[in-house]
Amino acid sequence: MEQYLMIGEVLKPQGIRGEVKIKPYAANHEDFRRWKKLYLREKDGSYTPIKAVCSRVHDGFAYVTLGECASIEDAEKLRGRELFIDRQQAGRLEEGEVFITDLIGCEAIDEQGSSLGTLTDVLQHGAVDVYVFKTKRGTLMAPALKAVFPTIDVAARRIDVVAERLEEVAVREES
Repeated sequence: MEQYLMIGEVLKPQGIRGEVKIKPYAANHEDFRRWKKLYLREKDGSYTPIKAVCSRVHDGFAYVTLGECASIEDAEKLRGRELFIDRQQAGRLEEGEVFITDLIGCEAIDEQGSSLGTLTDVLQHGAVDVYVFKTKRGTLMAPALKAVFPTIDVAARRIDVVAERLEEVAVREES
Protein backbone atom coordinates (compact mmCIF):
# COMPACT_ATOMS: atom_id res chain seq x y z
CA MET A 1 0.00 0.00 0.00
CA GLU A 2 1.10 3.50 -0.77
CA GLN A 3 2.54 5.48 2.13
CA TYR A 4 1.12 8.75 0.81
CA LEU A 5 -2.52 9.52 0.00
CA MET A 6 -3.47 12.22 -2.50
CA ILE A 7 -5.82 14.68 -0.80
CA GLY A 8 -6.04 17.58 -3.22
CA GLU A 9 -4.76 19.63 -6.11
CA VAL A 10 -3.65 23.26 -6.20
CA LEU A 11 -5.96 25.07 -8.61
CA LYS A 12 -4.61 28.62 -8.54
CA PRO A 13 -3.26 31.43 -6.39
CA GLN A 14 -5.90 33.06 -4.19
CA GLY A 15 -5.23 36.71 -3.54
CA ILE A 16 -1.82 38.38 -3.44
CA ARG A 17 -0.35 37.06 -0.16
CA GLY A 18 0.64 33.54 -1.25
CA GLU A 19 -2.53 31.61 -0.47
CA VAL A 20 -3.74 28.94 -2.92
CA LYS A 21 -7.16 27.51 -3.76
CA ILE A 22 -7.23 23.73 -3.45
CA LYS A 23 -9.65 21.22 -4.92
CA PRO A 24 -9.95 18.66 -2.09
CA TYR A 25 -10.05 14.94 -2.84
CA ALA A 26 -10.35 14.07 0.84
CA ALA A 27 -13.75 12.86 2.01
CA ASN A 28 -13.87 15.49 4.76
CA HIS A 29 -12.75 18.89 3.45
CA GLU A 30 -12.51 20.21 7.01
CA ASP A 31 -9.48 17.95 7.52
CA PHE A 32 -7.44 20.62 5.75
CA ARG A 33 -7.77 22.68 8.93
CA ARG A 34 -5.97 20.03 11.01
CA TRP A 35 -3.28 19.00 8.52
CA LYS A 36 -0.22 21.14 9.27
CA LYS A 37 2.15 19.25 7.00
CA LEU A 38 1.38 18.14 3.45
CA TYR A 39 3.62 16.58 0.81
CA LEU A 40 4.40 17.39 -2.81
CA ARG A 41 5.33 14.52 -5.14
CA GLU A 42 8.43 15.35 -7.12
CA LYS A 43 9.21 14.27 -10.69
CA ASP A 44 11.56 11.56 -9.40
CA GLY A 45 8.72 10.05 -7.31
CA SER A 46 9.99 11.31 -3.96
CA TYR A 47 7.82 13.33 -1.59
CA THR A 48 8.77 16.72 -0.14
CA PRO A 49 7.09 17.94 3.06
CA ILE A 50 5.56 21.41 2.99
CA LYS A 51 4.01 23.41 5.84
CA ALA A 52 0.26 24.04 5.44
CA VAL A 53 -1.97 26.65 7.09
CA CYS A 54 -5.63 26.50 6.11
CA SER A 55 -7.48 29.79 6.52
CA ARG A 56 -10.90 28.52 5.46
CA VAL A 57 -12.95 25.83 3.73
CA HIS A 58 -15.74 27.27 1.59
CA ASP A 59 -17.99 26.05 -1.26
CA GLY A 60 -16.08 22.79 -1.61
CA PHE A 61 -12.60 24.32 -1.73
CA ALA A 62 -9.80 24.74 0.81
CA TYR A 63 -7.77 27.95 0.99
CA VAL A 64 -4.27 27.23 2.23
CA THR A 65 -0.89 28.91 2.54
CA LEU A 66 1.81 26.38 1.65
CA GLY A 67 5.40 26.58 2.80
CA GLU A 68 6.92 30.02 2.66
CA CYS A 69 4.56 31.33 -0.04
CA ALA A 70 4.19 35.07 0.54
CA SER A 71 3.20 36.39 -2.88
CA ILE A 72 1.04 35.58 -5.87
CA GLU A 73 4.23 34.67 -7.75
CA ASP A 74 5.22 32.13 -5.09
CA ALA A 75 1.73 30.62 -5.15
CA GLU A 76 1.67 30.49 -8.96
CA LYS A 77 4.64 28.08 -8.89
CA LEU A 78 2.39 25.54 -7.10
CA ARG A 79 -0.47 25.67 -9.64
CA GLY A 80 -1.44 22.14 -10.71
CA ARG A 81 0.60 20.38 -8.03
CA GLU A 82 -1.00 17.43 -6.28
CA LEU A 83 -0.98 17.41 -2.47
CA PHE A 84 -0.56 14.35 -0.29
CA ILE A 85 -0.61 13.33 3.36
CA ASP A 86 1.25 10.52 5.03
CA ARG A 87 -1.13 7.58 5.57
CA GLN A 88 -0.59 7.98 9.33
CA GLN A 89 -2.17 11.47 9.16
CA ALA A 90 -5.40 10.08 7.71
CA GLY A 91 -8.41 9.56 9.91
CA ARG A 92 -9.53 6.11 10.91
CA LEU A 93 -11.70 4.33 8.38
CA GLU A 94 -15.13 3.03 9.29
CA GLU A 95 -16.05 -0.62 8.81
CA GLY A 96 -16.09 -1.43 5.10
CA GLU A 97 -14.34 1.79 4.02
CA VAL A 98 -11.11 1.84 2.01
CA PHE A 99 -8.90 4.53 0.54
CA ILE A 100 -9.39 4.98 -3.20
CA THR A 101 -5.65 4.69 -3.78
CA ASP A 102 -5.79 1.19 -2.28
CA LEU A 103 -8.53 0.18 -4.74
CA ILE A 104 -6.56 1.17 -7.82
CA GLY A 105 -4.99 -1.93 -9.36
CA CYS A 106 -7.43 -4.38 -7.78
CA GLU A 107 -8.66 -7.11 -10.10
CA ALA A 108 -12.39 -7.65 -10.69
CA ILE A 109 -13.28 -11.35 -10.41
CA ASP A 110 -16.69 -12.83 -11.25
CA GLU A 111 -18.45 -15.78 -9.56
CA GLN A 112 -16.73 -18.28 -11.87
CA GLY A 113 -13.29 -16.94 -10.95
CA SER A 114 -12.74 -15.18 -14.27
CA SER A 115 -10.92 -11.87 -14.34
CA LEU A 116 -12.99 -9.06 -15.83
CA GLY A 117 -10.28 -6.42 -15.64
CA THR A 118 -8.30 -4.10 -13.39
CA LEU A 119 -9.62 -1.02 -11.59
CA THR A 120 -7.87 2.07 -12.98
CA ASP A 121 -9.93 4.94 -11.54
CA VAL A 122 -12.81 5.88 -9.25
CA LEU A 123 -14.96 8.78 -10.43
CA GLN A 124 -16.71 10.82 -7.76
CA HIS A 125 -19.11 13.10 -9.58
CA GLY A 126 -22.46 12.26 -8.02
CA ALA A 127 -24.25 10.37 -5.30
CA VAL A 128 -22.53 7.08 -6.19
CA ASP A 129 -18.88 6.53 -7.06
CA VAL A 130 -18.18 5.00 -10.47
CA TYR A 131 -15.52 2.31 -10.88
CA VAL A 132 -13.50 2.39 -14.10
CA PHE A 133 -11.91 -0.88 -15.21
CA LYS A 134 -9.44 -1.68 -17.97
CA THR A 135 -10.63 -4.89 -19.63
CA LYS A 136 -9.54 -6.96 -22.63
CA ARG A 137 -12.41 -5.40 -24.59
CA GLY A 138 -11.73 -1.79 -23.54
CA THR A 139 -12.91 0.44 -20.71
CA LEU A 140 -15.83 -0.61 -18.50
CA MET A 141 -17.54 1.74 -16.06
CA ALA A 142 -20.07 0.77 -13.39
CA PRO A 143 -21.56 2.35 -10.28
CA ALA A 144 -19.88 1.18 -7.06
CA LEU A 145 -22.93 -0.65 -5.74
CA LYS A 146 -22.86 -3.43 -3.14
CA ALA A 147 -25.26 -5.45 -5.34
CA VAL A 148 -22.64 -5.41 -8.13
CA PHE A 149 -19.44 -5.50 -6.06
CA PRO A 150 -20.38 -7.37 -2.86
CA THR A 151 -16.86 -7.89 -1.51
CA ILE A 152 -13.66 -5.89 -1.75
CA ASP A 153 -10.45 -7.39 -0.38
CA VAL A 154 -7.75 -4.74 -0.69
CA ALA A 155 -5.09 -7.01 0.87
CA ALA A 156 -5.77 -9.67 -1.78
CA ARG A 157 -6.11 -6.93 -4.48
CA ARG A 158 -9.53 -8.38 -5.41
CA ILE A 159 -13.02 -7.01 -6.07
CA ASP A 160 -15.76 -9.65 -6.32
CA VAL A 161 -18.31 -9.03 -9.05
CA VAL A 162 -21.86 -10.31 -9.60
CA ALA A 163 -21.62 -10.62 -13.40
CA GLU A 164 -25.37 -10.49 -14.06
CA ARG A 165 -25.78 -7.26 -12.08
CA LEU A 166 -22.69 -5.77 -13.71
CA GLU A 167 -24.14 -6.30 -17.19
CA GLU A 168 -27.33 -4.49 -16.10
CA VAL A 169 -25.52 -1.31 -15.04
CA ALA A 170 -22.17 -1.22 -16.86
CA VAL A 171 -21.19 1.06 -19.71
CA ARG A 172 -18.47 -0.14 -22.09
CA GLU A 173 -16.13 1.79 -24.30
CA GLU A 174 -14.88 -0.79 -26.76
CA SER A 175 -11.36 -0.40 -28.08
